[in-house]
Amino acid sequence: MEIPAINLKAIVLVHWLLTVWGCMAWLPPSYAWGNFSVLAVGVWAIAQRDSIDAVLMFLIGIAVTILTDIIHFGIYYPLPEGLSEMNRDTFRFSAGMAILGLLLKPVSCFIIYQMYRERGGDYNINFAGFPSVTRNRDAYQSIDQQDQTASSANPFNQARDTKPGAANSY
Repeated sequence: MEIPAINLKAIVLVHWLLTVWGCMAWLPPSYAWGNFSVLAVGVWAIAQRDSIDAVLMFLIGIAVTILTDIIHFGIYYPLPEGLSEMNRDTFRFSAGMAILGLLLKPVSCFIIYQMYRERGGDYNINFAGFPSVTRNRDAYQSIDQQDQTASSANPFNQARDTKPGAANSY
């Protein structure tokens, strides 16, 4: 399956905008702090294009905010009674944008994981059966097994004396 080439800047921008709109009416400051701090890690991942750690931290942060967003929505969603019509519309817009941001986060996680793999990350996640994280060590050579080549017979690549029985005199 070919994934579309989506820029990390676009992911950060979309989540930033949806977080700003989600914070307009009803979510607590902890929602804003959590999401904006993860987006700051996303800016770090944009700034350091070769950093595997930055993309991995951004991926983990987005995954954690999925859980915290669900908790925030469950606790703070009830609409307070007695709001004016204008405030009710602002609440609906804010709630809709926050929920849309939550729905886009799993898609963003998948795209960020692909970027992590492109940058050289080598954690393989096995989705069949129990979820487990393994490292692919096929590219590594064991230090117990030495290649038996001509250069290994003479590890210091010193020229040997061609005369039999000749001794070096210093």
